[in-house]
Amino acid sequence: MTIATPLRHPDATSARTMTKRGWWLVTLNVLLPGSAQVVAGNRILGRVGVLATLTLWLLAIATLVVYLLSPAAIYTLFTQSGSLTLVQALLIAYAVLWVLLTLDTLRLVRLVRTAPNSRGWIAAFSVLVLVGITGTAGYASVVAGSARGALGDIFSAAASQPPVDGRYNIMLLGGDAGPDRQGLRPDSMSIVSIDADTGQAVTIGLPRDLDPVPFPKTSPLYKEYPDGYGYHDRCDVDVCQLNSIYTEVESYKAGLYPDAKKNSSEPGIEAMRDALEGATGLTIQYYVLIDMQGFADLVDALGGVDITVKERIPIGGDENLNGVVEWIEPGARHLDGYHAQWYARARHGTSDYDRMARQRELQDAILKQVNPVNVVTKFQDIAKAGTQVMKTDIPQSMLGYFVDLGMKTRRLPVHQLELVPPTIDPSQPDYAQIHTLVRQALHPASAKPAGS
Repeated sequence: MTIATPLRHPDATSARTMTKRGWWLVTLNVLLPGSAQVVAGNRILGRVGVLATLTLWLLAIATLVVYLLSPAAIYTLFTQSGSLTLVQALLIAYAVLWVLLTLDTLRLVRLVRTAPNSRGWIAAFSVLVLVGITGTAGYASVVAGSARGALGDIFSAAASQPPVDGRYNIMLLGGDAGPDRQGLRPDSMSIVSIDADTGQAVTIGLPRDLDPVPFPKTSPLYKEYPDGYGYHDRCDVDVCQLNSIYTEVESYKAGLYPDAKKNSSEPGIEAMRDALEGATGLTIQYYVLIDMQGFADLVDALGGVDITVKERIPIGGDENLNGVVEWIEPGARHLDGYHAQWYARARHGTSDYDRMARQRELQDAILKQVNPVNVVTKFQDIAKAGTQVMKTDIPQSMLGYFVDLGMKTRRLPVHQLELVPPTIDPSQPDYAQIHTLVRQALHPASAKPAGS
């Protein structure tokens, strides 16, 4: 006698037999959806369920194996619109199939024939498992849909670029578009240079009051300012310094960069790229613009950030008329978005260079604290904040590679090079010295002083 005989043709007059059968069926439905139908119901429906489940398991196992062998391949797969659409469709289809199989299993159980004190338990167990699994699949499909939309909105469709001298150099601009300002302007500027193999990162910070600023000969601004932007106070805005270049080009010289919009950028951003390349001697493949106005939402979406505050930081700028101000006190602090934003932006009682250092600390802390768990569990909030906060020309096709590289970066110390006083005088910058410092920071073992 096979197991299918008592399950398919039970003694319906025995409550004990029907109860045992009921538990068998709901357990089979959990362990291998479709198997309950194969042994006790519609075998065609059951085979569809079993085949779908086994296919899902095989896909999961294959994904795990590929992840262990080549994480970048999995990151790439799950950051592309086509694959995310397929994942979303499969999850929805399987969730619907699971609901059908569970309801059909409860029909096959014939609860009215089971022992009265077991009916509620069998039904409750089936419903709880149904809600848990279909809810998980449903949430995962929503996350996949949100990811597809957010990644498509943030990242570009451009072709990938190779590393230069074994490194990817990414310009990071902190845009300050506060309610008291017209438009966005870069308030902080840095280059994150990442070793394309090891993930070792160096952050190069440039002061916004750097003046004059040279351009590469390939830049359209080189003809306008062959001796450097701001040389002898020459520029077309009120203040001639590094972060004024964005404003000047956006306001008066956008035509110099006619392809900027088409390439997921802006004329002002491309001008800043040229300026930072001229200042550091590096080739910058990509940029990331962070709008500080929405930065608080992103930090909140990530669950806050842990920072060691070295000195009291005022919130809201200067003290108000009553002499009362809210402070971020020294010590180990878990900052929400509002306080993290002020930690990065506060000026009163500190210099621009202090503020640059705090922004680097905040960037490093966020990088170290982001993990797959908080990203997945809070993905919708993160995606929503990300589309409001970030703009970049990094191609979506390279996301998998950069995610994998970023995981390596998290395990290594991020080196800092701040081109600020007393190392560099922003009003009289020595660019030969700056280029040497950059080379030494990126290649400490091989860098030599210029002219040696």
